[in-house]
Parts: sequence; structure tokens; C-alpha cells
Amino acid sequence: MTITYNALSGALAAQAALNTVSQNLANQQTKGYTRQGVLLQATASDPGTLSAGNGVQVGALLRFSDSYQLQQMWRANSAVGVRSQVQPYLTSLESVMSDDKSSISYGMDNFFKALNAASVDPTSTPLRQQVITTADSMSQQINSIYNLTTNQAISVQQQQASILPSLNEALAGIAALNKQIVSVTGAGTNTSALMDKRDQLIDSVAQQVGVEVVYGANGSANLSLKSGEPLVVNDTASTLSYVNAGSSAPASLTLSYSNLQFTLDDTKVGGQLGGLGDFRQNTLAPLQTAIKQIAEQMADKINTALTGGFKGNANPAIPGDQGDPGIPLLDYNPASATGLLQIAVGFKTTDLAFSSNGQPGDSGNLQNLVAIKGQTIQLTSLSGVTSDVQLGDADTQIVGQLGIISQQNQAQLATATTIRSQAEDDWKSTSAVNSDEEGINLVEFQKMYQANMKVIAVANTLFDSTLQMFG
Repeated sequence: MTITYNALSGALAAQAALNTVSQNLANQQTKGYTRQGVLLQATASDPGTLSAGNGVQVGALLRFSDSYQLQQMWRANSAVGVRSQVQPYLTSLESVMSDDKSSISYGMDNFFKALNAASVDPTSTPLRQQVITTADSMSQQINSIYNLTTNQAISVQQQQASILPSLNEALAGIAALNKQIVSVTGAGTNTSALMDKRDQLIDSVAQQVGVEVVYGANGSANLSLKSGEPLVVNDTASTLSYVNAGSSAPASLTLSYSNLQFTLDDTKVGGQLGGLGDFRQNTLAPLQTAIKQIAEQMADKINTALTGGFKGNANPAIPGDQGDPGIPLLDYNPASATGLLQIAVGFKTTDLAFSSNGQPGDSGNLQNLVAIKGQTIQLTSLSGVTSDVQLGDADTQIVGQLGIISQQNQAQLATATTIRSQAEDDWKSTSAVNSDEEGINLVEFQKMYQANMKVIAVANTLFDSTLQMFG
């Protein structure tokens, strides 16, 4: 019976191999599917028996997966997540702040042009009104850009909060799959489909936060943040949430695992969540501070100059009379709901203190106002921007630095996308289904099956011949 048993084991082994080939071909377009195969092992002959052997057996079902390639894919996805979420905000800021008609520089230039025009006839009511009008336009442009940054800060926080439900759901899904994989592995069930699903969930988590993945001996996948805090351990998952410390304090990112809680720095968690946190804290917040510094120091310089001059309404009949002193033109209020800068309530053209001696037509103090554009202010928040900079160049430097940040992010996004694409190609070279290769396997295992069935037919013929001999 040895020849029959050998052939039967070969036919069954070929049938198992054909099953894996058919499974691979059926899933060649399934996203994340990892191709499978069979490990065929020769069965040794019984002890004390002189024979070629006892056929073949399926030693194991193979899953063609490389953990290094998976880790590379996940790291690249995290890097893409960091850069991809930030770029739309940077592009919007750069577009608005560098626009010829909406930039702070445009409003500032028009204001100082109006001051220069007023020097032709300091008593002209239309020219004075133009100064007030351009000052209001300049204020509104500053307010508009500052409001854009405020709205972006709100949008970033909302986007971060919207990431957490899907992130927590994916972590819970990985923990559940760990439990299922460990359970069915002990029963000898093929877990390849479960592992594929788990790998896809890990990939989605890696896009949202940077992760480290360590495989346990029981087949589970344990996840942690780059800084070491646990995300999934065996069948237990963490949950992440933003906790409000108070009405004025920003919400803090908190990780809860079992009975433990960790407060995280969301600028360093990687992925989409970390990219948004880093942008909010290290780009957007300093930019807002810089805009406030421009508005505050410019308003202070203009108001100081105006209050140091006179309205030009001195009474010639009174010796030494200088008339009324100037009053502030701009109100700076960072807490205002309407904007950082406003024209002082009730300010009129006659309130413009262009005179340095109170005499009508004198423009001594007007020249002081014109000179403000060349005076220096301090910008202390934005890296890459000179701390002492001329008022007229402040916005240009800020926009230039913003452009550098945007270009760097675009370059890093392109690099991360290329690395991700290469990592996917490397994974596919090992794990994806190749229809040509499977077609060859299909033919080879079909031949193997047919050959073993022919051996069984030969064995039957020999058996019949033997029976006839004793007939």
C-alpha cells in the first residue's frame, strides 16, 4: 500500500497547494492581502522499515510577510501624515499674507503714502481724511490676517479632536484581533486573513500617530508611541482624548491605559495628530504673536508721535499758544472680538496732530509720522526672523519665513511620499499576489496532482494484476 499512500499524500498536498493558489488569485485585487503558500515536507519511513518514505505532508501554511518591510511602510505613512495635514494651512496663509492687495505690507504702504501726500497740504481735509481711511484699511487688513490665524487655530484643534474617535476605534480593533488571533492559532486555524486586517489597522494608526510595533511570541502585535506610552498590549487598548484644564488653558492630550493616565505632548506624537500639534504650537502661535507685535508696536509709535504734536489750531492772538495736543489714532486691544486694531472712537480729521508747534500749515510732526516706517520694532516669536527689524520690512520678513517653512514642508512631504511609495513597492515584491507567478504555480501543482493520480491508477493496475495471479 506504500505506493498508493505516497500518491494519495501527494495528491492531497497538491490539492492544498492549489487551494492557496486559488485563494491568492481570488484576492489579487484585495487591498492589504498577503499572499499565502504551503510548506511541503517529505514524510520519513517508519523506523526499522527499509522504504523510500511515507509520502509528503503539508508542514505549514505560509504567509509571505516581512515585518521589516511592514515597519518601513508604517514609518513612512506616519511621516506622510505629519506633512500632509499641515500643508493646506501653510498654503492658505502664504497665499493671503503675500497677496498684493491683502497683505499687511500693502495696507502699511498705503497709510504712509497717505501721510506723504498730506505733507503737500497739511491743512487739506480730503488729504487728512485719506490718512484716517488708509489707517482704518490697514487696521482691517491686520485684523483680517490675524483672524485667519485664529480660525486656523480653531480648525486645527477641531481636526485633532476629529482624529481621535477613528484612532481609538482602530486601537480597539487591533486589541480585539490580537485576542482572536491568539485564540484561533492554538486551534490550528489559518490566521492570515485576521493578520491582514490587523496590519491594515496598524497602517491607519501609523498615519495618525507614530508607532512602534513589537510582535509577541503568541502572535499578538503590541503598539506603543515613539516615546514609549502603550497603545495596545495583547488584547488591551488605550484611549486618547483631549482634556480641558480650564477655560483659558489649551486642552491637553491624555492617554488612558487600564488604570494609568499619561499626559502627552501632541507636538511629538507623530503622524497627523503630531503634525497638526507641531504646526499649531511652533508655526501658528509664533505667527500670531508676531502679528500682534507688529500691530501693538506700530500703534504705539503712531500714537506716541501724534500725542507729541499739535492739531494746528493755535490762536495767533495769544502769544506762545500751541493749540490742542494730539490724541491717539489707533486702539490696540488683543482681547477684542472685532480685531487687534481699531480707529479710536470719534477720531476726526481735525484731531490729526501734524504740527510740531501748533501753527496751521506746519508739518513738523507729520514728518515724524512718516519716519515711523523706517523705525525698528522687535519681533521675538518667529524663528528665522530678525528680532530688530524696520517696521516697513516686518511683514516682508514674516511672509518670507512663512514661505521657507511652506517650501520645506512641501519638500519633506514629497520625500515622505516617495519613501512611502518605495516601501509599498518593497512590500508588494514580497507579499502581493503576482498573477504570472500564481499562474505558473497553478500549472505546476495541477501537474503534481495529475501525476499522483496517475500513480494511484498504476498502483490499482498492479494490485489487480496481483489478484489475477492468485485467481
